[in-house]
Amino acid sequence: MSSPLIHPVDEILPLRQLVTFGLQHVLVMYAGAVAVPLILGSALGLTSAQIVLLINANLLTSGLATLVQTLGFWKFGARLPLIQGCSFIALAPMIMIGKTFGLNQVFGAVIVSGAATIALAPVFSRLLRFFPPVVIGSLITIIGISLMPAAAIWLGGGNPADTDFGDSANLLLGLATVAVTLVVYATCAGFVGNLSVLIGLFAGSLIAAACGMTHFSRVSEAAWFDISAPMALGVPEFSLVPGMIMMLAMLVIMAETTGNCLAIGKLTGRPTTRQTLGNAFRADGLSTLLGGLFNSFPYNAYTQNTGLIALSNIKSRFVVAAAGVIMVVMGLFPKLGALIAAVPTPVLGGCAVVMFGMTTVAGIQELSRVRFEGTRNSIIVAVSISIGVLPMSFPALFDHANGTLKLVLQSGIFLGAVSAIVLNVLLNPKDKAIAPASPEAAELAD
Repeated sequence: MSSPLIHPVDEILPLRQLVTFGLQHVLVMYAGAVAVPLILGSALGLTSAQIVLLINANLLTSGLATLVQTLGFWKFGARLPLIQGCSFIALAPMIMIGKTFGLNQVFGAVIVSGAATIALAPVFSRLLRFFPPVVIGSLITIIGISLMPAAAIWLGGGNPADTDFGDSANLLLGLATVAVTLVVYATCAGFVGNLSVLIGLFAGSLIAAACGMTHFSRVSEAAWFDISAPMALGVPEFSLVPGMIMMLAMLVIMAETTGNCLAIGKLTGRPTTRQTLGNAFRADGLSTLLGGLFNSFPYNAYTQNTGLIALSNIKSRFVVAAAGVIMVVMGLFPKLGALIAAVPTPVLGGCAVVMFGMTTVAGIQELSRVRFEGTRNSIIVAVSISIGVLPMSFPALFDHANGTLKLVLQSGIFLGAVSAIVLNVLLNPKDKAIAPASPEAAELAD
């Protein structure tokens, strides 16, 4: 039980709980964290050794980025439970830069975009006033819905191109994981109940191992200790065009960071202020800049962990900081990372179904505060959510777009946020339709 004088976000739990809950966060985000270096390395034709180096560097810098975002120093870090990982938004631009200009130009563009993000943080933090409850609720709902394709892919086995994708064994394993998670959550209270996702992951992994669906070959192949030296894959190179391409990707990432900060702020009861958002942007920029130096990529908060906070009700930023420490250790000890990577993707998918649904519920709860009768809020929510889920509903819709336009159109969160903001400004010019005054509304009006 936390002291009434200490906000749940600032509560420091006992060491055992910090490690356990932190590990739960790492297991949830691990598959996404290693996917970016795997895909980029394969697309650019890197060797296996180089891809392993990218993965280790990614884990190390993800941990450091998480520590910056959660613990913070000076004007860097939101000091919220935000776990950081490589952004999928930057993946397509990085592949394009790598194929056209080379890998060294990728790292140079990442460094430039990180520095630019730090510089632009005060400017973009001022946009917070355009996020009243009707916009926040729509955005969080879009985030939750947009995550479901990832849950479906994990549930099916991880790779839609595989012949066994979506077979009954994968689906039943995912369903068993969902069942265990729900039973623990519904029947257990306190510490055990808050660990329902972690228990579901372990139970699902044990079932998979008993059925011969878990493979530990990578554990034996992984090194005990390894460290990714700065610029191990070459000295970063800088050019105008790659830097501009990556900066456009960072603008979309900053929009998603805004949504993640707002969502976490609502879940934890600590409203997002202009200062919080500016500090979060600076942390993203600093982490991205360091990522370019340490053979890694742009960073932002991982949305899937928002659902875990909603489900476990553990709001402490120090738990996520513990997750950051675990990732640093994994980056230094590849064998540990390989062991965690052995968790079957259908097991992750089962837990994701529950957690991502909880994120959607958080958005619905925020929308319940919005007054709809006698206002234009219904059409704002309807159109913005519909536009936001278009890229997820049918990705081929925007296949004919190219370059920057395609980058923007592929982000449903960005499209939904822009739609909600523009519609709210046009249809609620004086914000008369916002629900009765609240601390959160007051913060947004500052």
